[in-house]
Amino acid sequence: MKTAAQRTEQPKPDEKHSTRDFAELLRANQSMVFSIAFHSLRDRAVAEELAQEVFLELYRRLNELESEAHVTYWLRKVTTNRCIDYIRKRKLRMAVSLDSAPEPSSTDDHEDVLMSRKLRALISGLPEKARMIIILRYQEELMPEEIAKVMDMPLGTVKSHLHRSLALLRDKIDRSMGEVR
Repeated sequence: MKTAAQRTEQPKPDEKHSTRDFAELLRANQSMVFSIAFHSLRDRAVAEELAQEVFLELYRRLNELESEAHVTYWLRKVTTNRCIDYIRKRKLRMAVSLDSAPEPSSTDDHEDVLMSRKLRALISGLPEKARMIIILRYQEELMPEEIAKVMDMPLGTVKSHLHRSLALLRDKIDRSMGEVR
């Protein structure tokens, strides 16, 4: 994360875009950015700080982005990379559980809470890139082609990570269900 001196540095004003444009982009994308960060890092405070840094960087670079679709793509890419960088720096292996935190992007009131907790715990055990691919695919509902662009990976690698991660999750679920029976 940034040092205190870097955080106090004011963003440069932008000639092409107004503060109101930025506020609209912030409102439209803040839940997506926070959701990616939170599900990847599983720490609300760190996810909020990371999201704030991503939006500060967006404000500084807003004149470089050509459309709303470009902004959304850029936000996903930067958030994903920052999460991976943070995990690598801290060697964070998801020691904190999501059991006590609500699902930020969940809209289904009839979900099986116990299964949801178990699945989140299993996903948190995946390596960071595989975990991020699963999050982008099933939480953000991106297609493998979009994930490949966001993560700067070949499409085949994304598909391979998806396939292996899902097989690993199935195996872990089967083993845990065997314990229950």
